[in-house]
Amino acid sequence: MKKVCKGCKLFVTGDVCPICKKNQFSTNWKGRIIILDPEKSEIAKKIGATIAGEYAIKVR
Repeated sequence: MKKVCKGCKLFVTGDVCPICKKNQFSTNWKGRIIILDPEKSEIAKKIGATIAGEYAIKVR
């Protein structure tokens, strides 16, 4: 099962989030957004994503 960082909502495979450096994760999430180019993406700007990757829409 995929885990999501509770801080920045990035899908993470390791033990520490590469963006916010936290180790608080959840496996309870809904919806996905894949950001390819955060500088040109309006959605990335709205969610505060600065790094390309897969993000959850809602994390519990």
